[in-house]
Amino acid sequence: MQTTSETAINTIPDTITLDVSGMKCAGCVKTVENALAQQPGVMSATVNLVTELATVECESIVDPALLAEKLTEAGFPSQPRYSEGSLESAGLIDLAERRRLDAQQQTRRLTIAILLLVISTIGHLNQLTGITIPGLSNIWLHCGLAAIALAGPGRSMIIDGWQGLRRNAPNMDTLVGLGTVTAFTASLIALLFPQLGWECFFDEPVMLVGFILLGRTLEQRARSRAASSLQALLALQPQTARLIGKTEPNRTVPDHLNAQSFTEISVDRIRVGEWLQVLPSEKIPVDGEVVAGQTTIDESMLTGEPVPVQKQPGDRVSAGTLNQSGAIAIRANRIGKDTTLARIINLVEDAQARKAPIQKLADTIAGYFTYGVMTIATLTFLFWYFIGTHVWSNVLMAGQALGSEHAMHHLDPSALTLHPSPLLLSLKLAIAVLVIACPCALGLATPTAILVGSGIGAERGLLIRGGDVLERVHALDTIVFDKTGTLTTGQPIVTNCISFRASDHKEFNMLQLAATVESGTRHPLAEAIIRAANQQEISLLSAQDFYTEPGLGVSATVLLNSEPQSVWLGTLTWMEKHGVTVEDAPQSQAQTLAEAGKTVVYVAVSKTLIGLIAVTDRVRLDAKETVNALQKMGLRVMLLTGDRHEAAQTVAKTLNIPLENVLSEVRPEQKAAVIRALQTDQGTTQNSLVAMVGDGINDAPALAQADVGIALKSGTDVAVETAGIILMRDRLTDVVEALHLSRVTFRKIRQNLFWAFAYNLLGIPIAAGILLPKFGILLSPAAAGALMAFSSVSVVTNSLLLRRSFSAPRA
Repeated sequence: MQTTSETAINTIPDTITLDVSGMKCAGCVKTVENALAQQPGVMSATVNLVTELATVECESIVDPALLAEKLTEAGFPSQPRYSEGSLESAGLIDLAERRRLDAQQQTRRLTIAILLLVISTIGHLNQLTGITIPGLSNIWLHCGLAAIALAGPGRSMIIDGWQGLRRNAPNMDTLVGLGTVTAFTASLIALLFPQLGWECFFDEPVMLVGFILLGRTLEQRARSRAASSLQALLALQPQTARLIGKTEPNRTVPDHLNAQSFTEISVDRIRVGEWLQVLPSEKIPVDGEVVAGQTTIDESMLTGEPVPVQKQPGDRVSAGTLNQSGAIAIRANRIGKDTTLARIINLVEDAQARKAPIQKLADTIAGYFTYGVMTIATLTFLFWYFIGTHVWSNVLMAGQALGSEHAMHHLDPSALTLHPSPLLLSLKLAIAVLVIACPCALGLATPTAILVGSGIGAERGLLIRGGDVLERVHALDTIVFDKTGTLTTGQPIVTNCISFRASDHKEFNMLQLAATVESGTRHPLAEAIIRAANQQEISLLSAQDFYTEPGLGVSATVLLNSEPQSVWLGTLTWMEKHGVTVEDAPQSQAQTLAEAGKTVVYVAVSKTLIGLIAVTDRVRLDAKETVNALQKMGLRVMLLTGDRHEAAQTVAKTLNIPLENVLSEVRPEQKAAVIRALQTDQGTTQNSLVAMVGDGINDAPALAQADVGIALKSGTDVAVETAGIILMRDRLTDVVEALHLSRVTFRKIRQNLFWAFAYNLLGIPIAAGILLPKFGILLSPAAAGALMAFSSVSVVTNSLLLRRSFSAPRA
């Protein structure tokens, strides 16, 4: 019988994304995560307050609809994010519509609350200016205004707060609901039983509802601005396309381009291989290849590059980019969730869902925050009622004076005489504690900064996978570059062909032989040799049994003079491994070429060396600028390559990389071990944080091993999938931009968390009356509500200022 642990190991994990609404603060986030984690088959759950997404790692047998149903029953209406195989789904559209309606309803509630607040304020003109407006100073009117505020715009907060308390998951609405209802109830008792001598403060519920709704509206709009970049990416996906057929041998390309009869279909119905017509000013519907026509394409929303790109037959185009100048026909290569646009959107959404480890402390605190605040409010009431008002009797007069400034006690003076009340003062302090506490700021600190940062990155072609990557980037001390295709252009050229022809090998051309063998592999050096053969119009020979050993060389069996011959191309080590003797003279020539910064390929036939091919790869124009900028940022820059030591040193000298930071002749399978050694060998007991920049299949293990992997989009898919940061533009300087964006974003996260913690650590004691005995400072519930609203808005606003910080000159 299979054990439970064995079952878990053999289960293929799956990822489910849910849209979750009804969350008000970080406490709600913790409640949702706990609810999901308790469901059978769920391994882990991460919930984002800002994007209202839950990412669930679970067994493949878990039903997304069931998880959504469980959350809905728990008070958080949910639904699976996408339908299978579709970027846009009906559920997503319904969700957007629902959010639009919620925003409209919130605006209406805010309008009503502000109107009530204005009427309430006008009723106090006699206190401020001595002007009395008949009817508006009546205490019963203010009682009615408070009742309308609670039953109207404040109703949803009270209901949500009560439901959270009933489900044993109190949230911010619970605190606000308790505060407003308690303030209204105490004022109503004072009104109905004037002999108690209490003051009425019906303005407190009105002001609380108004300030909180104002803060939430500003916060929601700021969050929408923060999410604007992702929304813009979603809007890039066209809904329809012109289908003009499939690839058919009997149809010519111009027929496809000029087709007058076409079928307009939904983008999600397009199949790979079908041909589509795209007119000027239309968006490319899917990833594909131009098969007819010429045009320029605006790819700025995907790469951040403002200059349009010329496209002609054979060139690739990406979904969502804008066709500017000419009509073209394209062949669909990638559709649906496989398109570049869909993958970018998924990367950005994943980045926004992944939390920075620094947020874990805030989430842990938020899980107990509301209980803690209610406990502090209760203790505040008991302390002041039984101890504080007796030890510091003067606080009753201070509380009465400061409280009456904002109170509604406009009864006939002859009918009621006010007396200082320990009960009322203690109650107002407890209400202030409930209202000023802000778990929302804790929940918004990280996701809003990541939302803005990832959006800025998406606009500029910099994709950062999440908050965990951001946190590691800011502490990096070493960055390692691959050489070929990263620091160099990746398009080497053949510069020398030196033959050592034996008498029995005069019938063939060495370059022809080398190109034939290299045709069985894909590597920049192979492409250079094949390209050189093509330029000389040299045809390839018949060959079979191709074999490649990354980092060493290639081999094949080539038909020479009607006889199969074993041919090897590669390094000196590769030659020695196969028993090829290399004399001193060829080694001396190879050494001279290597010292000139060239990569030397040895060519052997039947264990006899027949020649050398020298290949050079030009350094990228922006490589030196990039290395200098990174060194100024305090990073140690290193070069890691499988190339010969002499060639690596030549590149290092060109880029001002210290020679002791050059790691050469490292085989692909050894690169991860080298990165691991750099992470632990720094001459100190503290581990080093290392980033790896690469673009090829050979770099994937090193990218995964590094603390932060950075891949160029021009690289292979496996390298891109492995990396934590992806550079969509073929510009090496974007490495600097990506690190700068990560550092600035993480700085905002720390600022937000500092403000959220500092606000609550300072605000709650002040609301509890810590300054009352000595300074006579009493924070009214209305002022506490305003500060609470300001706290959430300030965190989101600070995140929005990240755009200005990223644009500012770097230190």
